[in-house]
Formats: sequence, C-alpha cells, structure tokens
Amino acid sequence: MAGNDLGSLLGGSGQSGGAGGAGNILGSLLGALGGAKGGSGGSGNALEGLIGMLTKSGLVDQAQSWVGTGENKPVSGAQIAEALPDETLRKVAQDAGVSTEQAADEIARSLPKTVDKLTPAGEVPQGGSIEDLIREQQL
Repeated sequence: MAGNDLGSLLGGSGQSGGAGGAGNILGSLLGALGGAKGGSGGSGNALEGLIGMLTKSGLVDQAQSWVGTGENKPVSGAQIAEALPDETLRKVAQDAGVSTEQAADEIARSLPKTVDKLTPAGEVPQGGSIEDLIREQQL
C-alpha cells in the first residue's frame, strides 16, 4: 500500500525504470522500515524511523536539512548503504530488481526531495500513515 502510493508520488508506475524505480525503491524502503517496527500498513513512524536511523549513522546535517525548510544537502549511495541495516537494503534491492549498490544510489538521489515534500512544516509529522501524509500534501 504505502509502496504503491509512494511510487505514485515519485512518478513511478512500478514497471518502468527511472522515476518508477525510485518510487518502488523508496516505497519498499519505508514499507520495510514500517514492517520492521511491527507496523502492518506502512505507519507514519517509518519516516521518523528512517530519519532516526540516518541521524544515528552520522547523517544528522543531511537529514535535518531535508526535514527543515532550507536547502537539501546531498547524501551518497555509500552513506545510505552504511546507514541502513544490510537486510533492509537487500530486501529493497530485491523488491526493485536491482543490486544493493543501485538501490542505495537511487535512495540517495530520491530521498532528500521526498523527505522534504513529506515534511513541509519543517518537522516529521506524528502518527498517521504514509498514505495520509501523501494525500495531505497533495503529492
């Protein structure tokens, strides 16, 4: 559910490469993180969990810049691969049909803009599902 809506947010149909791959990869990532927390539908806490994970991995400045209202700082695929649990990255890559390196690179390219769009008030919304956040922001 969340993966499909997030894929739509990023312009992906799920069957094509390019933006579609980005949508599937980020949707799968948030779904995997939501599932890892015991959520069954991609809870809004998946986004919060992802931001926390990046922050703990030393990507505090980048993550805060995406949530905040200023310029979004870039992140590399290597930094994303370092920040995410190996099993999460493997699952995301498998779901998208790409290598873990390709998945990490795509996440690094797409994540700053997506987090920025999902946090227009400059903070991570509490509660609600990813689908609700996307609808609220009319993305």
